[in-house]
Amino acid sequence: MQLEKDQILDHTRIQHILKRMAYQIYESNVSKKVIILAGIKENGFLLAKKLGKEIEKISPMKVVLCEIVVNKKDPLDSIHSSLTLEEIKNQSIVVIDDVLHSGGTLIHAVKYVLTVPVKQIKTAVLIDRNHKKFPIKADFKGLSLSTSLNENVEVIFEKNNDRAVLH
Repeated sequence: MQLEKDQILDHTRIQHILKRMAYQIYESNVSKKVIILAGIKENGFLLAKKLGKEIEKISPMKVVLCEIVVNKKDPLDSIHSSLTLEEIKNQSIVVIDDVLHSGGTLIHAVKYVLTVPVKQIKTAVLIDRNHKKFPIKADFKGLSLSTSLNENVEVIFEKNNDRAVLH
């Protein structure tokens, strides 16, 4: 599959990355029976679903999906999730987003999860932009990409046509 002009990842490459990330997440949680994949609303949650399917193919772990809603324009605004904090308590969690730019959204989602005790918390992103303003890193990442601050990375999830483009 040939890449479009500003396309940085095509569907096939994203599928390979998802498989690799699924193995990394499984290896990091091999002794766990359950893992919570907490995707940040919209693309992070779509990525969590895709990773969950890959993890279930390769492991006996039960994958529980959780959607975390963070206001990206005002991350200090209220944050909530599709699971209660009681359901998250004492679990292994991977907080997932599509693109790590400044780290603000991801760090606020992690802060929300850390309001209860957890066994382990890791982070995963499809693309790490390397422009962090906050002290957070992606434990599992598909692609590290150095871009200018004026450029924007967009991940598009469409049936059989997932892709990432640079604007």
